[in-house]
Amino acid sequence: MEPKSRWAEITGEGAGERYAARFAELAASGTDVHGEARLCAALLPAGARVLDAGCGTGRVAIRLAELGYDCAGVDLDGSMLAVARRTAPELSWILADLSALDLAGTAPFDLVVAAGNVVPLLAPGTEARTVARLAAGLRPGGLLVAGFGLDARHLPLSSATVTLADYDGWCEASGLNLERRLATWDGAAYDGGGYAVSVHRLADGPGADGGRSVPEQ
Repeated sequence: MEPKSRWAEITGEGAGERYAARFAELAASGTDVHGEARLCAALLPAGARVLDAGCGTGRVAIRLAELGYDCAGVDLDGSMLAVARRTAPELSWILADLSALDLAGTAPFDLVVAAGNVVPLLAPGTEARTVARLAAGLRPGGLLVAGFGLDARHLPLSSATVTLADYDGWCEASGLNLERRLATWDGAAYDGGGYAVSVHRLADGPGADGGRSVPEQ
């Protein structure tokens, strides 16, 4: 039997409405809640296929769809997906554990994004398998973009569960090469702090990314 995800241990997989309300309050206060979508949009042109992995209530996928991207979302928390489906019923929302995600028969994605500390909140021991599953959903040359905390200050946990060395190793084993590492979704260069956004590209693909590159600051 697979262990529970750390997300499920923290929330009980019933946090959809609370999570949505929190971001609604942030947006109403003037806080920018679309940094992840903005970065993804800087990496590839509108019309590209994007999978929001660990999509939660669909915030990133919905914003990218508004910008003209072909989006789908996947999450293991049915309460979160219920909010996503209510908000954007026209998009494809998949209930699945990322470590067992089977995208056979689905057109490959140009980019997979894992925002919101998805990687550290996976079930212990499933991280490498999850990265492999996400890589399998990419087209040759496609991008995996993941942002997560590296210390307790940037996590809803008492300590970090994943290091960048861990993550890079799982990516390398799945044919993904590190292209850029950032400190924020706004594109600031990574300086060794407690949060990182990593952009990896699936090997054996074209070197270009639709004429776009990661924004610098």
